[in-house]
Amino acid sequence: MSLHSASPARLGVLALSLGLAACASTGGSGPASDAGHSTRAATGTTDGSAYVRVIDAIEVRNEHGTPYPFPFLGGFDVPRPQFVDIDADGDLDLFIQERGNALIHFENVGTPREARFAWRTDAYPGLDVGEWSRFADLDGDGDYDVLGEEMFSYVRYYRNEGTPRQARFVLAADSLRDPGGTPVFADRQNIPAIADWDCDGKLDLFIGRVDGTVTRYEEAGRDENDVPTFRFVIDRFEEIEIVAQIGGSRHGANSMAFADMDGDGALDLFWGDFFEPGLLFIENRGTCTNPSLRAEPDPVRTTDSLATSGYNAPYLADIDADGDLDLFVGVIGGAFNPTRTAADNFLFFENDGTGLFTERSTRFIPGIDIGSESIPEVGDLDGDGDLDVLLANKVDPVALRAARLYWLENTGSATRPAFQLADTLDLGEFYHYAPALGDLDGDGTLDLLLGTWNRGIFLYRSTGGSGAPRFEQVVDTAIVKLTRGSNSVPALGDVDGDGDLDLFVGESSGELNFYLNTGTSTAPEFSLVSDNFEEIDVGRRSSPELADIDGDGDLDLIIGSESGALTLFRNETVRGGDVRFVLDVEFGVPLQPAAAPVFADIDADGDLDLMAGGLAGGLQFMENVRDD
Repeated sequence: MSLHSASPARLGVLALSLGLAACASTGGSGPASDAGHSTRAATGTTDGSAYVRVIDAIEVRNEHGTPYPFPFLGGFDVPRPQFVDIDADGDLDLFIQERGNALIHFENVGTPREARFAWRTDAYPGLDVGEWSRFADLDGDGDYDVLGEEMFSYVRYYRNEGTPRQARFVLAADSLRDPGGTPVFADRQNIPAIADWDCDGKLDLFIGRVDGTVTRYEEAGRDENDVPTFRFVIDRFEEIEIVAQIGGSRHGANSMAFADMDGDGALDLFWGDFFEPGLLFIENRGTCTNPSLRAEPDPVRTTDSLATSGYNAPYLADIDADGDLDLFVGVIGGAFNPTRTAADNFLFFENDGTGLFTERSTRFIPGIDIGSESIPEVGDLDGDGDLDVLLANKVDPVALRAARLYWLENTGSATRPAFQLADTLDLGEFYHYAPALGDLDGDGTLDLLLGTWNRGIFLYRSTGGSGAPRFEQVVDTAIVKLTRGSNSVPALGDVDGDGDLDLFVGESSGELNFYLNTGTSTAPEFSLVSDNFEEIDVGRRSSPELADIDGDGDLDLIIGSESGALTLFRNETVRGGDVRFVLDVEFGVPLQPAAAPVFADIDADGDLDLMAGGLAGGLQFMENVRDD
């Protein structure tokens, strides 16, 4: 996040996606996006309202040259999918819960046989669903209602008071209750299921417990507010007790789904557990009205073994309208190193009609995703006059030994950018790469500062000239080490107007370090001024950026944070005086957790656009439309 002058034209880097990403890696069987529909959405900010979310307006291709349908979605960290026909048009729409209190909505604008999805929102209106959600018709009126988590560990109920074609959700109860008024308790780390288990016309509620058992409740009637009540039936439903594949007796957080896999009208059970690398299947050997799960769990039948990092959230849906249920798995991440599945975590398995599933995609909704905790930087890295992008992550999900830095080359132009993943840059075995670009030796090319988890900040000189970027480490020791804390995130800029680049460094505590360049523009020397600059504290994981937000010719300070909020401090430094910034309480642009912003004029239209990395490992793009 760097600037080498007070100019609005920011130096930095963009983001890109790892090789196994997208449908090209899995036979191209993922859904297409809908290029004919608008994918802009207002950010709902105050002074940041000029920044509008854009998902696919700029073409981005993976390393194989295949375009991402949803390049700037931001990535997925813990996707939990559900497919429901929310608009009653005969095809299945997609909802994904990626974080608490928000459902991402993709409308199916294709057909029942050939799904084509268009992103609509990151927060479907009216639904603050806590840590989990389930769609079901609880009141029997033909449209979908929603259950979600009420803190802590109760079951919130949203009634759909719209129509099957136009849903409108209203909070009907802060918790489902039994006929005596006692709230139903659901462990918040487990994802319940709701279905008519015994075909008696009453819904049953199933709540997994961390001891591997399942509690069953059955619909018992309605209270005075027309909210369904559920009576307790049993704590050890069908004598189920799921134990770990490893360790012999361990249980963990879980997710379940009921579906009739063999067409006999009886519901079978799919189970994902924290300590289970795959999915377990328990066949219903009874009938619709006399069900029985008295069978040992077996792994779900797949042509290739299903083995992720654990805690897999299953969902069964006939996505291609061929009469059988296909399998979708959101990988939340359990006992088997979640870093491995930080990018490949939304799996699609096609049913061959016999209950045998074949993997078709590890990223059903393909977009830029390099793992987790991505940090972008933007700059002209190949000397061709347009802005390229760098994107760093916490750790490479393939090698697992260190972070990795990706180069997204601008293959378009300054005014009509298009990006392709061109290369990865291996800069040493450090975790939590955080890049900042700036000309530190006065040769007209961009050098690189690299923040790390706990090793400090390293300097790399540009040795590439034109063409592919090449960086050479200047010394094998850090040029800056934090006095305390970790997760150093550097930002370069001439904040005091003396012609050389100064340095801000964010860290895990949420505070800010400021280093004045007491050297020169060709031989920098960073001297610590404060390790708690102006007592700024954004909570946790400060990620600073320097950019001239207000166009007054000096660099303002914008800080991302663990919460996802951006904080703006306007530069009020008087030339020759102490560096001084003042908080602007009116500014706000909502981003994903662990937000890492970079401002740059991506489309060369004279204003600063916003790119941001974050927890989910992708890239978000907010276009500046102030003058549109």
